[in-house]
Amino acid sequence: MRTLLMLVSVFCFMSCKSQGEGQVKKNIALDSIRLSDPYILADKATQTYYMTGTGGKLWKSKDLKLWEGPYTVAETDPNSWMGPKPMIWAAELHHFKSKYYYFATFTNRKVKIDTVAGNIIERRASHVLVSKNPYGPYVPMEDKTYLPADMPTLDGTFWIDTNGKPYMVYCYEWLQNGNGTIEKIELKPDLSGSFGKGELLFKASDSPWSKEKDADGNVKPNKVTDGPFLFKTGTGRLGMLWTSWVYDVYTQGVAYSESGTLDGPWIQEKEPITPPNFGHGMLFKTFDGKQLMGVHSHKKVDGRTIRIPHFFEVDLSGDKLVLVKPYNP
Repeated sequence: MRTLLMLVSVFCFMSCKSQGEGQVKKNIALDSIRLSDPYILADKATQTYYMTGTGGKLWKSKDLKLWEGPYTVAETDPNSWMGPKPMIWAAELHHFKSKYYYFATFTNRKVKIDTVAGNIIERRASHVLVSKNPYGPYVPMEDKTYLPADMPTLDGTFWIDTNGKPYMVYCYEWLQNGNGTIEKIELKPDLSGSFGKGELLFKASDSPWSKEKDADGNVKPNKVTDGPFLFKTGTGRLGMLWTSWVYDVYTQGVAYSESGTLDGPWIQEKEPITPPNFGHGMLFKTFDGKQLMGVHSHKKVDGRTIRIPHFFEVDLSGDKLVLVKPYNP
C-alpha cells in the first residue's frame, strides 16, 4: 500500500503540478528555450535527457531536439536560510548510489552578509537536494548548510576523486574576495552534508586568457570564476571546464591537473576552448555514444540579455579535450 501511495504521489507531482503551473509546453526546439547554465543528465534508466539550469526548472527530451517543460522540481524549506522564494542558479543533476542529486546555487536576497567596495553581498551558497527520481521532487537533506554562511559561493558541481571520496567543487565569488576562486569541500558519503573547510584549487588571476581593464585602462586578469565542471580524457587525464570573461565577452576555458587529483596543481590552457560568447560548459554522452558539450550563449534582444543553450561535439579520446563542431540535433 505504501508503495502504491508513493507511486501516486510521484505521478501527481509530475502531472498535477505541471498542469497547475499552466506553462508546460511540448515539442519545443532547443534554440527556442531561454536558459542559463544548461546541464544535461542523460538518464539510462528512463532513456530520457533531463536539462536543468538557472531558474529552478527542468526540461526533458527523448532526442535532444524537441523538449517538454518547464517543470518545477526543487522543493526548498521556507524556514531555512534560503527563505521562502530563493533565486536558483546553475542547477545540475547527478545520479549517485541509486539516488539523484540536485546541485544548485540558492540566493536569499533579503539577507545581506557583507558590503565590499559599495557592493551589498546577499546570502548565497551552493547546496544539494535529493530525489529518488531524475524528475524530482528534489528535497533538502540533513545539513542545513554545506558552505560558510559569511561567504558567497556558487556553481557547485560533483566529483569523486581518486581517494574514492565525494566532493563539491564550487566558486567563491569575486564580489567578496576580489579575485574569484575555485575550491573543493569533502561531502558526506550520502552527500547529505559536508566535512571541514573548503580548500583552494586555483584563482581567477591564474588564467592567461581571461582579461579585463582597470579604471586606468590597463589590462589585467579577469576576477570572475564561473561554472566549474570536472572530466576525464581518454588517457585518464583530469580536466576542468570553467568560465570567465575576455573583456565583455563570456568565454570558456580549460585547466588540467598535473597530479590527476583535485589537489592539482592546475595548469591553465593558454587559449579558450570555445568560440567567443559561449560558456558555463558541461560534458555528457548521448545514448548512442556521442560526446557533447552543453553551453549557453548571450544575445541582446530589445535591450534585454537572453541566454540560449547550445551543443558542441567534442573529442575526448586523446590527452586533451578537443572541440569538433556545433551539434544540431
